[in-house]
Amino acid sequence: MDIVTWSHGVAESVLRVLPRRWRHVRGVADRAAQAVGLFPVEDGRLLVAAAMLHDIGYAPNLALTGFHPLDGARYLKGIGAPLRLCALVAHHSCAFREAELRGLSVELAEWPDEESPLRDALWWADMTTTPDGGLTTVHDRIEEIQKRYGPEDLVTFFIRQAEGELVASVKRTEGRLGEAGLDQIVK
Repeated sequence: MDIVTWSHGVAESVLRVLPRRWRHVRGVADRAAQAVGLFPVEDGRLLVAAAMLHDIGYAPNLALTGFHPLDGARYLKGIGAPLRLCALVAHHSCAFREAELRGLSVELAEWPDEESPLRDALWWADMTTTPDGGLTTVHDRIEEIQKRYGPEDLVTFFIRQAEGELVASVKRTEGRLGEAGLDQIVK
């Protein structure tokens, strides 16, 4: 079984109890699939798998620390997922900033942040997909997150701190898509 099929099965098995989150994850995976042309075949598959699994740590039975990137990466490691996939999930969408606020930086450091175009593409896919799986802009997504969590929530503080890095990764990915002639997928 290839990694994309496997990741879909794993994500569906734990996230279907969260219908809105499951819609978001499928939308992020669809978005990531649009960018696979930027990468060698195996990296493209890894990108889609990471997109499918990026929010797996929200599943009620996996949420051990309450920090979904870390909970998801730990679960994936425990079921034998490739470590690079675990690291992409652990570091998706500037997770190190939220880890700092939660006092979980040491735990997150188990996985290296590859700071690569592939990582940027994962952030791009997540940050240009609504909670219901539709397309959005990075700025609208950041605003939506702040409204959903409210002004005093830790996630709101995190997203404000991470905004510059998130926007930069989206711009880098959109630039790469344009250079590759794939700019028609940029909203």
